[in-house]
Amino acid sequence: MCRIAGAPRTLLPLLAALLQASLEASGELALCKTGFPEAVYSAVLPKDVHEGQPLLNVKFSNCNRKRKVQYESSEPADFKVDEDGTVYAVRSFPLSAEQAKFLIYAQDKETQEKWQVAVNLSLEPSLTEEPMKEPHEIEEIVFPRQLAKHSGALQRQKRDWVIPPINLPENSRGPFPQELVRIRSDRDKNLSLRYSVTGPGADQPPTGIFIINPISGQLSVTKPLDRELIARFHLRAHAVDINGNQVENPIDIVINVIDMNDNRPEFLHQVWNGSVPEGSKPGTYVMTVTAIDADDPNALNGMLRYRILSQAPSTPSPNMFTINNETGDIITVAAGLDREKVQQYTLIIQATDMEGNPTYGLSNTATAVITVTDVNDNPPEFTAMTFYGEVPENRVDVIVANLTVTDKDQPHTPAWNAAYRISGGDPTGRFAILTDPNSNDGLVTVVKPIDFETNRMFVLTVAAENQVPLAKGIQHPPQSTATVSVTVIDVNENPYFAPNPKIIRQEEGLHAGTMLTTLTAQDPDRYMQQNIRYTKLSDPANWLKIDPVNGQITTIAVLDRESPNVKNNIYNATFLASDNGIPPMSGTGTLQIYLLDINDNAPQVLPQEAETCETPEPNSINITALDYDIDPNAGPFAFDLPLSPVTIKRNWTITRLNGDFAQLNLKIKFLEAGIYEVPIVITDSGNPPKSNISILRVKVCQCDSNGDCTDVDRIVGAGLGTGAIIAILLCIIILLILVLMFVVWMKRRDKERQAKQLLIDPEDDVRDNILKYDEEGGGEEDQDYDLSQLQQPDTVEPDAIKPVGIRRLDERPIHAEPQYPVRSAAPHPGDIGDFINEGLKAADNDPTAPPYDSLLVFDYEGSGSTAGSLSSLNSSSSGGDQDYDYLNDWGPRFKKLADMYGGGDD
Repeated sequence: MCRIAGAPRTLLPLLAALLQASLEASGELALCKTGFPEAVYSAVLPKDVHEGQPLLNVKFSNCNRKRKVQYESSEPADFKVDEDGTVYAVRSFPLSAEQAKFLIYAQDKETQEKWQVAVNLSLEPSLTEEPMKEPHEIEEIVFPRQLAKHSGALQRQKRDWVIPPINLPENSRGPFPQELVRIRSDRDKNLSLRYSVTGPGADQPPTGIFIINPISGQLSVTKPLDRELIARFHLRAHAVDINGNQVENPIDIVINVIDMNDNRPEFLHQVWNGSVPEGSKPGTYVMTVTAIDADDPNALNGMLRYRILSQAPSTPSPNMFTINNETGDIITVAAGLDREKVQQYTLIIQATDMEGNPTYGLSNTATAVITVTDVNDNPPEFTAMTFYGEVPENRVDVIVANLTVTDKDQPHTPAWNAAYRISGGDPTGRFAILTDPNSNDGLVTVVKPIDFETNRMFVLTVAAENQVPLAKGIQHPPQSTATVSVTVIDVNENPYFAPNPKIIRQEEGLHAGTMLTTLTAQDPDRYMQQNIRYTKLSDPANWLKIDPVNGQITTIAVLDRESPNVKNNIYNATFLASDNGIPPMSGTGTLQIYLLDINDNAPQVLPQEAETCETPEPNSINITALDYDIDPNAGPFAFDLPLSPVTIKRNWTITRLNGDFAQLNLKIKFLEAGIYEVPIVITDSGNPPKSNISILRVKVCQCDSNGDCTDVDRIVGAGLGTGAIIAILLCIIILLILVLMFVVWMKRRDKERQAKQLLIDPEDDVRDNILKYDEEGGGEEDQDYDLSQLQQPDTVEPDAIKPVGIRRLDERPIHAEPQYPVRSAAPHPGDIGDFINEGLKAADNDPTAPPYDSLLVFDYEGSGSTAGSLSSLNSSSSGGDQDYDYLNDWGPRFKKLADMYGGGDD
């Protein structure tokens, strides 16, 4: 049989229970007794017992009967027993120095049979007493028997016991390593065993916290533990022989880290912001503050309690708020919150662990800022009971009066923003009150015109309210109502015509001087003595005049319905009425004359030109009539041919098709091609009827089989039409412009060609130069020059006819200069010698500039040049002192030069 040694002293009862279970399972006990195998269970505990902490394990034997046992404790407020027999603490409490005793009951759920056992809890001795006592024996945890022989085969034993966890307080001061438990196997008597542990904290990260002596099985902790990092370690213990063969099944060891109060509460925010409406009743929720503690929340170390340390300001009461010590909810406890007096409260909140124990608990503080929000508990009040204003009549969008109010609520909020309404004195809605968003003033504005002659004064009753209703229980005072007295100022108004426009009906053709009607205007200013005068403003056809005093309208020309100024039989004329007020005002009126038609226009033939064939067949001419009159003075029309000349009725015949159309045909079998003027008599249906002889120009032409004229020329009549003549004139003008443009272009081109000839390179100018042909002639003997190529003076263009800006490079520039005598322009002989002599004389006599055909005189550049004089090249005296023999060494090209200068006297 194996054993595990090293458990604390609190596990001794458990060891006994395990031994008893092992004996029963192996059949070593001959008799089985139902109930608790031990009469008393004992456990040694530290001073502080924590909620949920396992204390010990009790064993109940039912002798292999299928009993359902329920455990109970005689102290249910402090202890409870799970179904597996583990005894736990229900709450956290300090264990007293004296021994704690209580009973555990086991009751069969079916038979109600009941058993009991006593439990003794003793206090663990303090550290100061340990040196005075003998070292306690390290408890052992024994490996359970692994295999048992049954029917000649190996069979695994059922494990029905639980190894209680090992409880270690965090932040222990040592010394380290600190022994915890000894793991033993009963096979170590016959075998040499090696013990090991695995799991997080041993061979897995964080490694090295727990170590085990492989020979003795002593399990130890090497450093202080921190519950906030790892609250529980789960290890597995192993036993193997020296060859590494497993001799026992691994057992689980749970090590609980007991929490110590080593962490202060921490608020989630250092400053908490909340709000509450002013005037709130006691018990109104404001906000919730929250703190957390890294210690065990199920133990006293992590149980927090809140309280308010201070309140600023302390008016109207130093305790306006309270806090739920467990949840952190802040609520109001007193009435009197008034934003107009105190707008903000600052609370210092403290959170303490150990359920708020001020002696042992750790604390921390935070700030709660509570803003008192505004409610509409102050109505707006007018600063005066009566406001005054005035407005000119007929003016709109004019501010009449400025209403001012006061409101103690927070500015620019719905509880402060004023809304004005007119409760009386404006039945027709001529006024409105707008609110200035910045100053909250009411602007009384005129929205409809006011007539002084109707209303001279208005007395308005106005009320001021807020955008949101007043708080419950608050009423509007009398100061929220005021009156506004508005005086209307009389101004000069425009005269007006009534009716406007004025419509009359008249026949056209009225003679000049006929009185049509009287157009008068009304002056709305009844309380002003003013005169009105009339003038004509618009009369498109200039048919009318108006009397400036009484407005009587008379014709000055014949009214014509067919005038282009008449639209839809209506003629419009506009007149102006002006008074003599200050300032003078005027108004316009329109007279519409509906003109009735009379038969004053004779009908005309339409079209006025037509064409037909030389023979009656195959076509004819359809004609109609044009009459500017309207029914009944227009159609139906009567068409006829005149009696004279007699050739008309002899050659033509006309047939009336209907009231508006007739047909003209040849009466004879053949009519020679040409243009004929056929008079046609057309009579309308007026009363009396009106007749007219219209000329129809008919072109008689040769026709093809389809009845179409084959002549090229069209109807010209006695001459071309106006449109054709204009077209021909336009074509002629365009042609002349093109010709003129071509001539100008040719002249400009000739000038450009001449300018290019004058601007040629002087080397290419043969007028004063000998032509260069790049031929090396026979020297002095080959000088047969053509002297005619030299320019003659009589062929030179005068300067006056040369183009401006185009000159030869060797000519004198033309600009304003002093007038000097001009050399004579006498004819020069053709001999070149005489020509040169004459040019030389002219150059000597002209001080202005040298001519282009003589030597140019350059400016004197002064003396003192470091270079030698070029005149030495022609000086025979200076050349004799120099040696030019080195020219022979320069090659054949310098041989001649060497002979000339280096050849001695020759």
